[in-house]
Amino acid sequence: MLSDLLGLTGRRVLSVRHEPVGSGQMAGSFRLTPTYDDGDGLPPTMVAKIAVGDASQRQFASGVFRNEVMFYRDLAPTLDVPVPACHAAEISTDATEFVLLLQDMAPAVQGDQIAGCTPQEARAVAVAAAGLHAPRWCDESLFDMRGLALPGHDDRLLMDSVLEPMAEAFRSRFDLGRREAAAIDWLVAEAGPWLERKPSTFAVIHSDLRIDNVLFGPGDTVTVVDWQTITVGNPLRDIAFLLSTSLSIADRREHERDIVGAYHKALVEKGVTGYSSEECWADYVDSLIQAPMIIVFGCGAAIPTERGDRMFRVMLERSAAAIDDLVPGALG
Repeated sequence: MLSDLLGLTGRRVLSVRHEPVGSGQMAGSFRLTPTYDDGDGLPPTMVAKIAVGDASQRQFASGVFRNEVMFYRDLAPTLDVPVPACHAAEISTDATEFVLLLQDMAPAVQGDQIAGCTPQEARAVAVAAAGLHAPRWCDESLFDMRGLALPGHDDRLLMDSVLEPMAEAFRSRFDLGRREAAAIDWLVAEAGPWLERKPSTFAVIHSDLRIDNVLFGPGDTVTVVDWQTITVGNPLRDIAFLLSTSLSIADRREHERDIVGAYHKALVEKGVTGYSSEECWADYVDSLIQAPMIIVFGCGAAIPTERGDRMFRVMLERSAAAIDDLVPGALG
């Protein structure tokens, strides 16, 4: 099977060892160490990402499985964001089973969402994200790809139908402080109009750009992974989510303007025109709602774990502080 996935001709995989890696909650990742009959030029290790969970969980997640396979097959070659090389990308007809064989980025290590990251690390990720956004900036051909579209009124109605129940489930699951509870209330009140409003700029966005989804390597290199939640939207949704959930509150307050400025400079260097630094900052503030939205929906969709619960609490605490700091009157 592995020989077929790698497209080997005249050679084959004799055996393979595997060990779990990462902390994914929608899919499982395993480091594979194959033994070949002739390994010349073949990867000594690779990471296999596959669907996990029972049939109902995999059916629920079929859309995100399809997204990630599409990203590696069709989108990644058109972008400039650092990602692992993809050796194989296969998915079943109903999208409940998939396999990705990806470059093993060791000795790079996964970021820790709970511990957070340094301002220097956040800056490196934000600049890397410019390589995701700039190449397809306001590119309407994106809408020709399955599942990629700007949200419209029907999407708002669908979200409105599920957001309040999921927010209520989140409230009942966690003992929230005043500011965190107010952030959930603000999300429920504002998410519908925000989602339906057409952004002035758009690009492919990761939608879950946080340091759990980044590998940090030698020499301050970064690699972005976990492309299950790609969509089209305001690019600053990625930057707002990254900074408001991955930096400590104190570090964000001190460094976010500089980091957003570095991101904007990288956009310009990669060819984006007609987009000022003031517009970029305004979009950053307007996109802070991305964090509580992803936290509530992510918590509801993921298999509950002790680490996951800790992570969602920390992310909400940080993002609620950002909203309180930058969106006057939002949290009372």
